[in-house]
Amino acid sequence: MLTLYGIPNCDTVKKARTWLDGAGIAYAFHDYKKQGISRDTLARWCKVVGWETLLNRAGTTFRKLPEEDRTGLDEDKAIALMLAQPSMIKRPALESGEILEVGFKPERYAALFGR
Repeated sequence: MLTLYGIPNCDTVKKARTWLDGAGIAYAFHDYKKQGISRDTLARWCKVVGWETLLNRAGTTFRKLPEEDRTGLDEDKAIALMLAQPSMIKRPALESGEILEVGFKPERYAALFGR
């Protein structure tokens, strides 16, 4: 089963959903804000794409953190931040079996789905 993880009001998530819908690709949507995310899932994703890719440092949530929370980052600290504030997870995350795509680029989705 294909699952798209994100936050419904995120513009990038909206673009990914529109692309998937337009391509006729069925997926389940997992809302981080309502459904949360597990430490195990984040740890697994970090092993695939790296915590540096998964942690959204460009967002306002991360930029508003106190300096001591933004420095000395490692995987454990990044996962703790993402668990506490799911909006710090780069969006969207698309997962199905061996596929884990973080972020949205139409050309990447087209390559993944042969479109």
